[in-house]
Amino acid sequence: MHHPHGKHKEKVSYLESPERRKEFSPEQLLNMIPLKETDNILDLGAGTGYFSIPVAKRTTGNVYALDIDAAMLEIIKEKALKEQLTNIVPVQGSMEELSSPDSSVDMIIASLVLHEIQPLGPLLQQLRNVLKKEGYLICLELETKGSSDKGPRITLEGMEREMKEAGFQVTEKYFPSESLYMLVAQKTD
Repeated sequence: MHHPHGKHKEKVSYLESPERRKEFSPEQLLNMIPLKETDNILDLGAGTGYFSIPVAKRTTGNVYALDIDAAMLEIIKEKALKEQLTNIVPVQGSMEELSSPDSSVDMIIASLVLHEIQPLGPLLQQLRNVLKKEGYLICLELETKGSSDKGPRITLEGMEREMKEAGFQVTEKYFPSESLYMLVAQKTD
């Protein structure tokens, strides 16, 4: 019988790995996006707070750390406590559980999470609903590069198409590393 936290440990060690940080640090991301000091941010699939914690240091608004996994949110709570950050709001569950009123979030960061959602359209619609007028969706995903062994992926083109159909306009495209792409999309009317 294997230990139930084995999978967690693996996930946590990847999410916190120096390799990941070196490949693309949260600070690099934050320097590339139109983040304002008063923004309310939703970190979708927040994991260990890889983005939630650095974002919370740069904004006075709330950072909603949304994750299905309660163990991940515990890690975020501990980090927030250690860093004395009071603006992180851990939310356990999926997008449906998020009781954020419509048009209350300035920016959503979705890092390595959207490829797991099928179909993607309805979720993007929900994300669009919680965003304020002209709010931003920041999407970070692994490029497929012909390797199908890595589980579900969505190409840059596929993601752009899905975003456009859901009422977003891609304003910036970045390629932080050869295996990553980042889209900055703005809510359109």
